[in-house]
Amino acid sequence: MNYPHSQYRKHPIKCIKKRLNQEQVRLLEASFNFNNKLDADRKLQLSQELGIPPRQIAIWYQNRRARWKSQSLEVDHKALQMRLESALADNKRLEREVERLREELDKAREILLAFNTPNYSSLPPSISTSCDDVGSSSLLGDSKNQLDKELFACLIGDEGPFGKPNGHDFFAPSIS
Repeated sequence: MNYPHSQYRKHPIKCIKKRLNQEQVRLLEASFNFNNKLDADRKLQLSQELGIPPRQIAIWYQNRRARWKSQSLEVDHKALQMRLESALADNKRLEREVERLREELDKAREILLAFNTPNYSSLPPSISTSCDDVGSSSLLGDSKNQLDKELFACLIGDEGPFGKPNGHDFFAPSIS
């Protein structure tokens, strides 16, 4: 075909770019994997081995570097996306844990407040005010008793209602 504006080209087309075959691509890929920058000597050597112009090899390398860069950016993006999702999941888990701990703290404060008030009638029904329940020898081997003792010691200190007033330890086994 003869185009009217083709007469204005400065340089006539010298050769038509031919498509690379699989063996040529394999050799170029191997060379690229060894070194993704192409020096002049290597370009001429590849040109002779593959039977294609050095300019086509240079362009192939340039295009391959661009694809390599976009692929590495995509891999980096996916890795960052996974780290973000993991951090968000950890954040949600920690927020739920903080809420649970706040609820426990509020309950512990209610118990402490109830035990520090002289009127024990304001205690929730699940909390016994009987010293026999706390110091009973039937609870001595119970791990819950130890947890209760640690909880009360933590909440009200050693000198609170259950900690040794007048020299008596209500958590010690009763001798009857």
